[in-house]
Amino acid sequence: MTDSIPRLGFGTWGRTGADGVAAILYALETGYRHLDTAQSYGTEASVGEAMRQSGLKREEIFVTTKIKVDNLDPGKLLPSLRQSLATIGVQQVDLTLIHWPPPYDRIEPEVYLEQIAEAQEVGLTRMIGVSNFTIALLERAEAILGKGVVATNQIELNPLFQNRKIADYCTEHNILVTCYQPVAQGRMGDVEQMRTVAARHGATVEQIALAYELSKGYAAIPTSSKPERIHSNWQARTLKLAVADLKAIDALPQSSRAIDPPGAPLWD
Repeated sequence: MTDSIPRLGFGTWGRTGADGVAAILYALETGYRHLDTAQSYGTEASVGEAMRQSGLKREEIFVTTKIKVDNLDPGKLLPSLRQSLATIGVQQVDLTLIHWPPPYDRIEPEVYLEQIAEAQEVGLTRMIGVSNFTIALLERAEAILGKGVVATNQIELNPLFQNRKIADYCTEHNILVTCYQPVAQGRMGDVEQMRTVAARHGATVEQIALAYELSKGYAAIPTSSKPERIHSNWQARTLKLAVADLKAIDALPQSSRAIDPPGAPLWD
């Protein structure tokens, strides 16, 4: 089922208002067919408007949204997802994620996972997944939902933070890794090894990062407000990294995660 998830998507965090719609529309015109939004981003309306302006058929665009923590309490998830569908202007999204596990284990996983499973059962979403889940939480999810139900785990991952333990676990258990912060917020230009690989391919370090993630079988969702960067990121699909390139990136010193809010789970 995860084969239907386009591996290079367009993230929509920060893409609000008319400028946001323009950026998302340009991404669609460039060739992106996976749009990643969330209830907490405030971009669901921008996604819907860009989709309508694009002239593309609904089935041509893969839409992901995420349930915010405030909507994980009993009885809240399905109404919130119905509101998301209305805001986007679609009858169903392709993928719905639990955006973050509730801080400090405030809500038991059964409460929100059974609700998201119901959302899939009644047709509000085609697939379900999670974001920022640890191995322990993924094991709990499988015990609750059954094997193979969780389509993806969206996690922070890039060449400077490869998040290997959870990424390897997901790969071994047929859970698609979807990378957020896939180009490390522009920090890779300071890394000599990344510049060397980029020069070898006549590419940008951001393109190399995305090509690296795609070569691992991951999905990635870069974003930008700049047409030239949106187009450049899209071209990463055409890069084929050599084994030596992959080994050089694998060996990079690792930094700390950039996204680590209070109440985050006990990371692997």
